[in-house]
Amino acid sequence: MAPAHRHTSGRSLVLSIICLQAICLQVSSECDQTFVSRPGGPLNGTFQAPEFLNPRAHSRQCLYNFLAGPGQRVEVILTSFTLRGTPPDCVHEYMDVYSEVVSPDAGDLINSPFGGRYCGPIPPRRRVSLYRAITLAFYTDKNASTSDLFTGRYSFINDSEYEVGAPVANTQCSFLVKGAVKPTGVILSPTYPGAYPKALVCSYQFLGIQGQRVRLEFRDFDLFFGGPHCPFDYVKVYDGSDNSSAVIGTYCGQQRNLVLYSSESSLLVTFVTLPRTANTQNRGFKGIFEFSNSFTKLDFIRKNEGVHIRGSECDQKILSKKESSGSVFSPNYPFPYIPKLVCRYFIYGMQDSQHLERVRLEFSRFEIPKGPKGDCSDGYLKIYTKGQETTDSYDKFDHEMCGGTSKPPVIVSEGPRMVLVFSSGDLMGKGFKANYTFETEYRIPGTAAPDGSCTFTYMSESKKRGEFNSPRYPSNYPSDTNCTYNFMATKNEQVTLIFDNFKVRADLANSSIGSYGATVCQEDWLEIYNVYHDGVEKIVGRYCGMTAPGPIESNLGAMGLKIVLHADSEGVYSGFKARYNFEKSKSIFGNCGSNISSLDYGIISSPKYPKKYDGPEKGSSAKTCNWYINVRPKYKILLDFETFAVEGEPIGRGCPAAVLRLWTNMAGSPIELCGEKGVDDKWQYLSDSNSIRFSFITADKAVGAQGFRVVWTEVQEGPSCDEFQCVKSGFCIPEKLRCNSVNNCGADDNSDEADCFVEEPPEDYTVLMASGVAALCILLLVLCILCHRKRRRRRRGGLHRPFQLPVPAGSSRHPPQHDLGERFASVDSV
Repeated sequence: MAPAHRHTSGRSLVLSIICLQAICLQVSSECDQTFVSRPGGPLNGTFQAPEFLNPRAHSRQCLYNFLAGPGQRVEVILTSFTLRGTPPDCVHEYMDVYSEVVSPDAGDLINSPFGGRYCGPIPPRRRVSLYRAITLAFYTDKNASTSDLFTGRYSFINDSEYEVGAPVANTQCSFLVKGAVKPTGVILSPTYPGAYPKALVCSYQFLGIQGQRVRLEFRDFDLFFGGPHCPFDYVKVYDGSDNSSAVIGTYCGQQRNLVLYSSESSLLVTFVTLPRTANTQNRGFKGIFEFSNSFTKLDFIRKNEGVHIRGSECDQKILSKKESSGSVFSPNYPFPYIPKLVCRYFIYGMQDSQHLERVRLEFSRFEIPKGPKGDCSDGYLKIYTKGQETTDSYDKFDHEMCGGTSKPPVIVSEGPRMVLVFSSGDLMGKGFKANYTFETEYRIPGTAAPDGSCTFTYMSESKKRGEFNSPRYPSNYPSDTNCTYNFMATKNEQVTLIFDNFKVRADLANSSIGSYGATVCQEDWLEIYNVYHDGVEKIVGRYCGMTAPGPIESNLGAMGLKIVLHADSEGVYSGFKARYNFEKSKSIFGNCGSNISSLDYGIISSPKYPKKYDGPEKGSSAKTCNWYINVRPKYKILLDFETFAVEGEPIGRGCPAAVLRLWTNMAGSPIELCGEKGVDDKWQYLSDSNSIRFSFITADKAVGAQGFRVVWTEVQEGPSCDEFQCVKSGFCIPEKLRCNSVNNCGADDNSDEADCFVEEPPEDYTVLMASGVAALCILLLVLCILCHRKRRRRRRGGLHRPFQLPVPAGSSRHPPQHDLGERFASVDSV
């Protein structure tokens, strides 16, 4: 672009004009310096700040003009810089730079783009003239100027190295490069390595001959970085001869190891800098280019439906077409590959809201010679299965392969991406051929089916306990999905399933008892079956919405459990997460429960009722109580729940911690109960036959609640009744159940307990007579004891006197014998 048509920012232009006017009026020829390139003269030199005294602090400006000869440019480097001032407030002493001037005359200088104003300790960066001249304008109003304020050096350099090719007419920095004329060369930004100018538009068009490709390698790249999309200064590379071709990339900031290849024989590079006020001092770019027909041919990419990644020599991208398959080859396969070559293969499966795939890679041919030390130091194939390429972590590969004695194993990606990096060394080989297959990735733990379908098996012999989930959980499962989970127990084992999270789409889920059953769950649903050795499958239930299945234990004698998840083509939810546990078989009644028959009514309650029920023992997943009730043929069983409080919420979250399953039809699926029965609620169920089953299961995460108490009664339906017929419900119950203090007619019918007269029992004198006899016996016993004690006291009073009368002289001290005998006789008589 001609300098007369270049734009400058408004404020900088005004300042520069004012300054240049000052130069014209006050400049002193004594401090101006001009350095001109002359034939035979020196091509470089040094300069320094002027020395003068300015006692009155007048404004002084000095111009340093550097003028190159024809075919030359000038390069200026400030080696020291200590102008007094602090940027950006450069007022009393500063240096203005003009590196895009055609002539250093004052008139031309005014119209030249302003290159920036500088002061303080940091010098301007190196400058290379866009034409043949550079001017430095030094301004000061200080009392003195000394030579150490700034020093620098200049050089007159050859202008030909900036001519990348044939100049394009009426442009300053656009060139046409033909491979037939200049097969290799250097590409430079217009003033490299000096700070590049503003408001530039340069283009470099590379045109090769048929069969050639263009290689461009940037050895140095330093542009102003305005953001990841490069809105200000940038280099844009097109994979073709003009700007209508596909873009390889747009680059700014600092780039390292930037090597680009054309797909065919032409390449276009554009360099654009925007006009702005900011004083950027980036140096631009330097690179080398090469036209050659020895670069890798891209046929090996096209024949396997790959897509060449523009800008690379041989990198390719393979995208899934939904469970598609194909082959990848080393370059030039089946012939020996080219040495010193690096090619990358990006194999991407589908990954969106409805699809998630993984990559399976199986080799049919592999021959990459090992290095002299028997390792993969010469050539190799590295495989990345975790998507490390997204973080440029190419040193963290998962597999490194070389040799050729045996085929590598089958490799499956850990996600939707797999990357292969093939590097050939000095030794040549035939390379490799591998078949890839995109398989649906379900992200479900378990043993997957070999056909890639959404079928997973959990064998007790392999793992006793673990987790499983819906496809891609916690993300939404895909639509149009049918997944099967098979839990296979060994002999004398049962499997328990506990659901921790559950959310399956159900548009018709408006039931007050929860979202389960075929009538409610019609869009997406989960079904659970007991599976038997003869192939019979009996459904436990169908679930959807937020109603999580309660803890489930396979039936005694069943081979295991089976789960089926179905999703239609409409909206989807997050699905479920659950646990399984294989345990030793329990009795038919589980941990508690019983078999009830030959009775006409009874009461069943949860363990520890009315106290809180408890969970399973430590190490066990669930505690189960099974009750089986059988009554006479042609009779049915009526259930009336008096109280019910089991943790859970059928409508909100289901019964994941504890559940009471009720089989009113022994051949059908059960009713699942949890939550709390209100005081005025009526919970009543009637069996379809003369049998019924209860199953109360608490999981290891249960916290406990009061439980339940239910009255069951043998009843008959119909208008004819030979015994007692309930008034409201119409049931016929045994006559002996009338007036037994239990409501046997149902939840809202107490007619069997109405008008019941309670007779007072007749007076019974037996107890009274017995009480009188007992009292008389006690009285006689007390009298005997008192008499005996009195007699003993009298006896002691006759034998032991407290003192003895004096005996007269001449008489004996011993009394006559008959006196003693009489005394003892008197005592005995008492």
